[in-house]
Amino acid sequence: MTPPAPLLPAAAPLPAWQRIAVVALPLLTFLLSLGSAPLFDVDEGAFSEATREMFERRDFLSTWLDGEPRFDKPILVYWLQALAVLVLGIDEWAFRLPSALAACGWAWAVWAFARPRLGNDVAFGALVVTATALGPWAIGRAATADALLNLWLALTLFDAWRHLETGARAPLRRAYVWIGLGVLTKGPVAIVVPAAVTLLYLLSRRDWRGWLRLVFDPVGWVILLALTVPWYAVVLAVHGQAFIDGFIMKHNVKRFTGTLEGHAGSIFYYVLVLPALLLPWTAALLAALARLRAEFGQPLPRFLWLWCGFVVAFFSLSGTKLPHYALYGATPVFLLVALHGRVMARALPVLAVPTAMFALCIALPALFAHLSTTDAGNAFFRGQMSRAYEEAGRSYFVVTGAALALWLAIALQRRWSVWTRLAAGAVLQALLLATTVVPWSARVLQGPVMEAALLARELAAPAVRLRFDAPSFSLYRQAVTPSRPAQPGELVITRVDRVPPAGHEELYRKGGVVLLRRTAD
Repeated sequence: MTPPAPLLPAAAPLPAWQRIAVVALPLLTFLLSLGSAPLFDVDEGAFSEATREMFERRDFLSTWLDGEPRFDKPILVYWLQALAVLVLGIDEWAFRLPSALAACGWAWAVWAFARPRLGNDVAFGALVVTATALGPWAIGRAATADALLNLWLALTLFDAWRHLETGARAPLRRAYVWIGLGVLTKGPVAIVVPAAVTLLYLLSRRDWRGWLRLVFDPVGWVILLALTVPWYAVVLAVHGQAFIDGFIMKHNVKRFTGTLEGHAGSIFYYVLVLPALLLPWTAALLAALARLRAEFGQPLPRFLWLWCGFVVAFFSLSGTKLPHYALYGATPVFLLVALHGRVMARALPVLAVPTAMFALCIALPALFAHLSTTDAGNAFFRGQMSRAYEEAGRSYFVVTGAALALWLAIALQRRWSVWTRLAAGAVLQALLLATTVVPWSARVLQGPVMEAALLARELAAPAVRLRFDAPSFSLYRQAVTPSRPAQPGELVITRVDRVPPAGHEELYRKGGVVLLRRTAD
């Protein structure tokens, strides 16, 4: 196979400040205040409670949620969360730590790939984008499987390119390791994305035989099967057809062919979502797009654009649409944005985006409070948002206002390039979200659920859920909370718009959350 492009000459040594920043920036943006916000329902609560139930059931091969089998995702992220719980105990830090470390690895992998091919400055810029853009920042701090999957996808396709570049077998064999870990993290998507991207690239070079050699490497398949078959075989033996129906049919086939849990969207959904996930770097994405046609003939940019384009096109055809699916194709965008965004010259449109982001942070309590007085959404969410000012207090506005003022001072530093000012604003945005905005929003949206759960735990009575999907209640209560009719004396967690008309004593009410006790008929 002919290598597609040579590497750059050996990169110049890194300045001391950049060596420190490469290590420290991802740790700062992904770990700072990681445990300061209650777990968000539904996803964080579900993953975390399923991990807690592993310990309760003493079953570390299957996942259960509120006493029912959970087939949404494979096992790897639960094992990593369980390991963190063994070290740190049951708290938000432990459940989010695997994602945060995976996101750090993701950023470092982007830097390590870019440095010998695009140079020190572009590599560092790509790391900054990965560590501060809204999408990777959010999933890198969430107790879900997506940061981990993005790490495996990035490592897979980076090693696939290294193999294409040199013909060496070691990167190809590593790619099969990453695919196997991806299949244990989220299933077939870890195979589909790398297989399709490499196929498109090699077809563009009229080298379909090269693709066959790539995807049917015998040693690679031994590695892949050795990593994945044992767990899938065990869980299939334990759960049988229920696992096939739940994991394969519902959460893979039906997720693509139909709409699950109301997550629908138009064919243009990801065309709009991807720029939003890149905030505040969206203008730099436009600068990269302007160069697409001119550089598509170059091997590495073509590979990166095909990677992004396949993910956007593939998931645009999916019946179920969720914003984080676009991130499976965002890694190449981080590289392209760093490559082309550094030459942006027009400051006003570029710097207007972070300005709007900081202003929005200040306005969020007012926006929540306003929405709580309208007919938007349902009574539960209106009840939760009605507490926006109460949870914000004066300190929220002092901090967000100071952040806006600091950003404006940075934006007016004409001695700095547009890229440098945008990077400083992106870091400031990540720090503000981590320390102030997300903890506040979690207290507003999840605080009452956590408080009700802690009260229920103190009362030490059996509890059930009444038409309320809030798995974090079980996590904070540290007990399974089934969804079924309550018996006399049992606690009932529900929403303000679903409180029964009679037969219950109210124990707690805040925002949209109500905790009841079933009385005798």
